[in-house]
Amino acid sequence: MSRAGAVLLAGCGDVGVRLGLSLAAAGRRVYGLRRSDVLLPAPLQPLRADLTDPTSLRALPDDITDVVFLPTPGRREEAAYRGLFVDGLAHLLEALQRRAAPRRLVFVSSSAVYGEHGGAWVDEDTVCAPLAFNGRQLLEAEAQLAGVPGAVIARCSGIYGPGRTRLIDQVLDGSARRPAGVAEFSNRIHVDDVAGALAHLLALADPAPCYLLSDDHPAPLADVQDWIAHQLGLPPLAAGPALASRAVGNKRLANRRLSASGYRLRYPDFASGYAPLLHLPDRNRGN
Repeated sequence: MSRAGAVLLAGCGDVGVRLGLSLAAAGRRVYGLRRSDVLLPAPLQPLRADLTDPTSLRALPDDITDVVFLPTPGRREEAAYRGLFVDGLAHLLEALQRRAAPRRLVFVSSSAVYGEHGGAWVDEDTVCAPLAFNGRQLLEAEAQLAGVPGAVIARCSGIYGPGRTRLIDQVLDGSARRPAGVAEFSNRIHVDDVAGALAHLLALADPAPCYLLSDDHPAPLADVQDWIAHQLGLPPLAAGPALASRAVGNKRLANRRLSASGYRLRYPDFASGYAPLLHLPDRNRGN
């Protein structure tokens, strides 16, 4: 990875901090843009600005050569998503036009843009028909990057890892149920692999315009929950009703393009990723 130029992380939460620290360790100067004065770990350099306020973006540092757009909405509401992802991206693009264009701009999107596919495999070329406002707003934001030199879209599946243990919590509190009906597939990626893949996309000399960020093995959601219960010494999931329609849709995400680009997942399946969260030794990772 070239050490020339700085990286702007437009939105610097958990994923951003992990990415920023890895980039800084590789010798890059990293700016973490946040709305608040919350401290960032050294050597990340805080940059207070608000993507929804274009005036706050007028004084971006001059040494930025790469940008990763990965903000987190404060509310799960359509207006919040639109203000941050659609309008916020437009404001940032406008601010960047007033200076030297960045070499690379990675937009972190979501697999929610795909919608329902009946459990079929999907990839970067699959037609998108989002089911809910989050996918619709992200897809509209993605469209703004058409024709922007160096723009790359990274569509993430469900992110899990330290502090992101919803499935484990549901098994432990007894709320998880084995749903009746057709298998509903779960697609996921460990937070460390999100950060690793984003750093990889920044470093690629000639990236494709879009990549799916997900692990190698989509699995029925109930199978993942049953495995967690077994590893914890709990009984199998109790039977429950069929799942209601999910906003993410039922599909299996194919990460062939990311793999072909040279990225190697640290956690290629749910067992390898969840085992450390359950404090299990490697020998207990079998499905």
